[in-house]
Amino acid sequence: MHFLTAIAALLPVGAALAATHTITVGLNGTLTFTPDSINATVGDTLDFSFVSGNHTITQSSFATPCSLFKAANGSAGVDSGYKPGTESDPATFSFAINDTSAPLWFYCRHPGHCEQGMVFAVNAPITGAKTFEAFQTAAKATNANTTSSSSSTASSSSSSSTAPPSTTSTASGAGVLRAGSAGAILGLAGLLAGLVL
Repeated sequence: MHFLTAIAALLPVGAALAATHTITVGLNGTLTFTPDSINATVGDTLDFSFVSGNHTITQSSFATPCSLFKAANGSAGVDSGYKPGTESDPATFSFAINDTSAPLWFYCRHPGHCEQGMVFAVNAPITGAKTFEAFQTAAKATNANTTSSSSSTASSSSSSSTAPPSTTSTASGAGVLRAGSAGAILGLAGLLAGLVL
């Protein structure tokens, strides 16, 4: 009985700690993510709203800003696939942050968009060599022929330098959810609280 009470008491705590960050893609017909850089913590959700054009949110690395991220095991990073949307009927794509040990770097893989500076970052440093501004400058210096389009579905990957977010993709109400580590942490916290009580 005490165990169930402890779990019920802890569930709202986990929900209160997680935040949802809304990022608008293609606002006013521009090649932008708005905002273009955010700070997030483990458990936060990034919710992308595609309001014009045909864009992607595709994970890359700081070293290769306009190329799809590949983990050491060969798996691809996050890639929403193309999401055509309008202001009246936006497409959406979401994923949860499950590791903040390193910044996450993203771009739009539509040909030419990354090279025009359409990039996004999570937890980018504000000083030093790897700032959002440096990432965007590197993207603009990339040759259009290097844009990768090898993946059209959302996926997650593991790497020592880039966190694998869990993903949720929704378009017109349909969605798929891969649970991140937040649920496991909450469950473990409830179990420990139940054992103590």
